[in-house]
Amino acid sequence: MPRPPRSASAPGASIAQPIVAGVVAAISGYTAAFAIVVAGLRAVGATPAEAGSGLLILTVFQGLLTIVMSLRFRQPLSFAWSTPGAALLVAAKGTTGDFRVAVGAFLLCGVLLVITGVWPWLARTMTRIPRPIASAMLAGILLPICLAPVHAAVRLPLLALPAILVWLVLLRLAPRWAVLGAVVSATVAIVATQPHLAGARLLPTLAFVLPSFDPLVLVSIGIPLYVVTMAGQNVPGFAVLRTFGYDTPPARGMLAASGAATVVGSFLGAHALNLSAISAALVAGPEAHPDRDRRWIAAFVCGVAYLVIAPLSGAATALVSASAPVLIEAVAGLALLGALVGAIVAAFEESDDRLVALVTFLVVAAGIQVAGIGAAFWGLVVGGVVMLWLRVGRRADPA
Repeated sequence: MPRPPRSASAPGASIAQPIVAGVVAAISGYTAAFAIVVAGLRAVGATPAEAGSGLLILTVFQGLLTIVMSLRFRQPLSFAWSTPGAALLVAAKGTTGDFRVAVGAFLLCGVLLVITGVWPWLARTMTRIPRPIASAMLAGILLPICLAPVHAAVRLPLLALPAILVWLVLLRLAPRWAVLGAVVSATVAIVATQPHLAGARLLPTLAFVLPSFDPLVLVSIGIPLYVVTMAGQNVPGFAVLRTFGYDTPPARGMLAASGAATVVGSFLGAHALNLSAISAALVAGPEAHPDRDRRWIAAFVCGVAYLVIAPLSGAATALVSASAPVLIEAVAGLALLGALVGAIVAAFEESDDRLVALVTFLVVAAGIQVAGIGAAFWGLVVGGVVMLWLRVGRRADPA
């Protein structure tokens, strides 16, 4: 993709422009995915307090990483929690009910991210995972969650349909705020139907979790979490930066820093941190500032806004915990529809690999477990085997 021309300095551009862009990026990024993060942590055994701790530390660390890296390199380098990773945790429900074992998988993911940052060979290898397989795996993980709005509309129509309608109206009138509107609508419904919520603990607390290691869970959750975080967040995050003309981001430093934050955060319930993709487009594009050299201010403000939002983690966790799981997954499904569309398009873009992508997608979406190992890992394995079988020894088409 051709590099966008460097914007000339725009003296008329207001300093308010990058500030507004940064605040909007933080609010939209948090509200679009906090529900799926809490649901994912709860699915692998976290108590409400542990899930709240994980959400709090994820929000704080992504804010600190964004502030430090943007200020250090004067580029709009934004970080976020792994939304595909949280979706993976929801899909892995039943793999383990012991949160300590899940934390061991989070720790493994963080270590692998650090190694990726300091070992160039591993970084090159991860970025060369065939796109059809990686995208199809992500699509298979997202599909059950994106079906949740349909199930919720049937099972809880009085609660789910208003949120879906608000989302649909705003998708036409103000797309950026569509998910926030659905969250607000669902929140009103939950508060109205759960009067005991007023007595819930609304302030977040940190909960230390000593990790435990189960080989099956490390393979079922730890390795797929690393793969979807790399393929679903880090690779697109670098692509967004390069699209807007930042050709030399400190890639190894960013990967190592997010991995180190994941390692530390895992002891407090955090699953994975990575480069931002959607928020990166808001703070690295011309909406943040006409002058590319000043867009780092938007990322810096975004990081500060995350620190301001972080104390809401306790209330957000209480809200999710008080609601019917299908309603929370419905809101998360609305937020992830765009990611599902992108994953499906990327998976089936190349006609020669569509069968490989379809097989990978079906294995992951089926949610199977073999030998105690989850579907995401088997999707990668089966997709890789099918691709090798169809490619090895096959002559190139002369046409």
